[in-house]
Amino acid sequence: MPVADVAVVGAGPAGLAATVAAADAGLTVTLIDSAAQTGGQFWRHPDERTRPTDENRGHHLWRTYTGLRDTLRMHVGTGRISALFSRQVWFLEPPADPSTPFTLHLTASFGAHQGPAAVRARRLILCTGGYDRQLPVPGWDLPGVMAAGGVQALLKAHRTVAGARALVAGTGPFLLPVATGLAQAGAEVVAVCEAAAVIRGWARNPLGALAMPAKAIEGAEYAYHLARHRIPYRTCTVVTAVHGDDRVTSATLARLGRDGRIDERAQTVDVDLVAFGWGFTPSLELITAAGAATRVDVDGSLVAVVDAAQRSTVPGVYVAGEATGVGGAALAVAEGELAGTTAAVDGGHREPHPRTVRTLTSRITRGRRFAAAMHTAHPVPEHWQDWLRPDTLVCRCEETTFGSLQNARDDLGAADARTAKLIARPGMGWCQGRVCGFATAAIASPCGRPGADELAPIAKRVIAAPVTLGELAGDDAATARDTHEPGSADQVRYDRPDGAATGTTATEGGTC
Repeated sequence: MPVADVAVVGAGPAGLAATVAAADAGLTVTLIDSAAQTGGQFWRHPDERTRPTDENRGHHLWRTYTGLRDTLRMHVGTGRISALFSRQVWFLEPPADPSTPFTLHLTASFGAHQGPAAVRARRLILCTGGYDRQLPVPGWDLPGVMAAGGVQALLKAHRTVAGARALVAGTGPFLLPVATGLAQAGAEVVAVCEAAAVIRGWARNPLGALAMPAKAIEGAEYAYHLARHRIPYRTCTVVTAVHGDDRVTSATLARLGRDGRIDERAQTVDVDLVAFGWGFTPSLELITAAGAATRVDVDGSLVAVVDAAQRSTVPGVYVAGEATGVGGAALAVAEGELAGTTAAVDGGHREPHPRTVRTLTSRITRGRRFAAAMHTAHPVPEHWQDWLRPDTLVCRCEETTFGSLQNARDDLGAADARTAKLIARPGMGWCQGRVCGFATAAIASPCGRPGADELAPIAKRVIAAPVTLGELAGDDAATARDTHEPGSADQVRYDRPDGAATGTTATEGGTC
């Protein structure tokens, strides 16, 4: 069976940079992503096959993206890179011994799976990104309540506004592009509710705030747009309840005191959209499947452990981007480039110029310093459980309430998320804990802030993506397909800026 030098999972900022760096160094690379085109969540944009010109509206670092994309296309044309889009890795099979490759088993992101059933590679670079972290609140299961990332995805990819009168709430800088994007698209944004005391939070680590001056410029741009659209930016403010019958009609806002407790005074605002953003949760399914070690980052998320060159604790597995800690696209690009370079060096290819490594390491160090300051300035409110009611849903898939989790913890001895899951069933539904996992772990934890041992069982999923029973059973239709041959160019169609096409039309068939 053919074996690639390296397989990269994820075509966002980190994955694109890793793929291009590895190919530039002489490796054969197979790139896999669940979406139909490159960009990931950060550079999500309309289908390039239907928009011949670059669509950079609402994006930062767009030139970085187009440069990486165009270099990727060049390598696809030469056969150095094979790109498999609309495919997910549902199972990572580690090598039986150091002389055998990794095997990634594939399934379709949508529709019937066609094309290769598996990819084999000597090394893996996992750039799996992350997704919105959510906290429950009374009424959050009403239509009209969305993750902030989902609202932005509709804006970026489809130019669709999720509501006419919106409230953006949670914590972190990500609230700003969501609010300004909605306003620029024609929605009325009644307020941005930031739970943290932002100025006081950033003042705790001024050197971290200054580590990336470009972020200050970016923040000033958002401040300008908030002022232009007359959007109030309310710090130390949270949404304690969402109201409505068939869908959202209003939300209750409350101030947080210096002790983090809710002020008794409250305000109700009429809205038809509430966008919640409480940071991001890294996607670690494949990383834990590979056996790599994890740790808890500054923001309370479980992340992969890597060394200074992006190597995980498993030989041959490298991790870059949000999976090593949420820090933004610029940091992810630097980590991805270093991971691709390291994989090439470990594979016996040419050493990079020392200055290149020093530059990348410096960018990563500054990015991590800024990320730590950002997470410190925008923490999840310590007492967020205070505004939950016993009947508030925590796990929407299994309809597990806050009261049932309290009962499991206080009366039935559930001292961790895994035990709570066995007793009350949170995280056992369709999303497998991706939405409720962090909240469940926090509620079950005696201190309210779960550690690595409590978060790891939630992140670990043997089957990383939905898969058909036929593929799972390995029937003839699923196993008859050969593994992917590195260098083949029959999986993706690229439309060049001049209108010509390279490759052939993508078949349905995805990870990230």
